[in-house]
Amino acid sequence: MTLLPHPIIHHSFAYTFGWFSFTGFGIAILLCFLVGQVVAQSELQRRGYDPAPVSDMIFAAVVGGLLGAKLYYVVVLGHSDAIFERGGFVFWGGLVGGTLAVMAVVVRKRLGLMRMFDVSAPACAAAYAVGRTGCWAVGDDYGRPWNGFLAVAFPNGAPPSTAGIMAREFGIVPPAGAAVNTVLSVYPTQLYEVILGLAMFGVLWRIRDHKHAEGWLFGVYCVLAGLERFVIEFFRAKDDRLLAGLTYAQVIALGFVAFGVVWMTFTSRIGAGKPGIHSQPAAAA
Repeated sequence: MTLLPHPIIHHSFAYTFGWFSFTGFGIAILLCFLVGQVVAQSELQRRGYDPAPVSDMIFAAVVGGLLGAKLYYVVVLGHSDAIFERGGFVFWGGLVGGTLAVMAVVVRKRLGLMRMFDVSAPACAAAYAVGRTGCWAVGDDYGRPWNGFLAVAFPNGAPPSTAGIMAREFGIVPPAGAAVNTVLSVYPTQLYEVILGLAMFGVLWRIRDHKHAEGWLFGVYCVLAGLERFVIEFFRAKDDRLLAGLTYAQVIALGFVAFGVVWMTFTSRIGAGKPGIHSQPAAAA
């Protein structure tokens, strides 16, 4: 690989005013939960149910999602020194933590677990696409060195995409002749994930009027999310190889695909205890 003479230079979105600071990542996280709430409430209301409980679910998703994302980074990946850092939030940990927290609220309030799973599928995909813009804003979760069309350099990324950091953090051999502080161009995988997240949302939104039992749409989401993550990991700058050259995230992604297929099979037919999404009469306006 040769160094790209004129890559796109990324400038992190981060500002500080005295003791107060904010970043594009924080704004994106706020917006992703807001977008998720709007999508879930819209779909729940369209099906004839009260959308008000979605607010409690979103609060649970915020707490459980952020806690799960941080614990995955600290415990599973072994970054014990990052517990109080701004960065270090992993998608799979956030998804599992947020899902468990939301399930607890749904069960406690008797809102209908399978119904909420169905409604949450397009909401999760939309929120994911918005959330990934935050990774782009701060220069996090970028890809391996690359000098192709639209390659991006992150001189102020988290961390910067220098040859030294690539070698130390990700075990990537730098290009010949690159000094330790040479900023390398890489795959802009954050933008790939934004696009794929929007594609997932489009598919789920298009088939949200499915004729299967409640909950089926969540299985589709699991399959799509697993495939998206499995593919994108081939382009990411990662050092957590686990099995046959696959990363932790890819192994989990394959598990999610398998889980989604089983879930879709279980909810494919309407039957006793498994109502369809329009089995209940719509509530009066």
